[in-house]
Amino acid sequence: MKQKIRKQRGFSLIELLIVVAIILIIAAMAIPNLLRAKISANEASAASSIRTTNSGEVSFYSTYPTVGYSVGATGMTALGPPAITGCPVGGPIVTAACLIDYNLSHATTVATTKSGYYFAIGSISAAAPFTQYTVGGSAGGFNYSGVRGFCSNEDGVIHFNASWNAAPETVNTVCSSAAWPQLQ
Repeated sequence: MKQKIRKQRGFSLIELLIVVAIILIIAAMAIPNLLRAKISANEASAASSIRTTNSGEVSFYSTYPTVGYSVGATGMTALGPPAITGCPVGGPIVTAACLIDYNLSHATTVATTKSGYYFAIGSISAAAPFTQYTVGGSAGGFNYSGVRGFCSNEDGVIHFNASWNAAPETVNTVCSSAAWPQLQ
């Protein structure tokens, strides 16, 4: 009597382990590239945010000439609206000029980053009218959300530091130094 040969159904354990190993190898090659792409996108967004802040500062200076540029601890927040819902009912005011978006104007700490970066504005002027400013941006998570720091001042030229792992640079002379070349 002939025995029936039983056909194998499904996959063996070895075949499944080989497939899992191949997937893990491919993932190990792809993940670093994805992280580099994320860092690159965050840095491009930070440079754009610095450019947007420069435009906001020029408009702020034109609108409120007795104040000058918006600087100091409330510099970023004064450039934007007071709430995510938008400008005050009566329109823009000196403490909420509505010149940049809410997310950028409130990205002032590591906890409130915009695309992985946070920002600050400084000035050497002691009192209004503030005739100069320096805006800086730093990665909220160094080597995770970005590695470069960015800064600019009233001349509108954006500078960068290739491995800035500190608070946003808001000192005009440092931003314009050789350690901070112009962004091309």
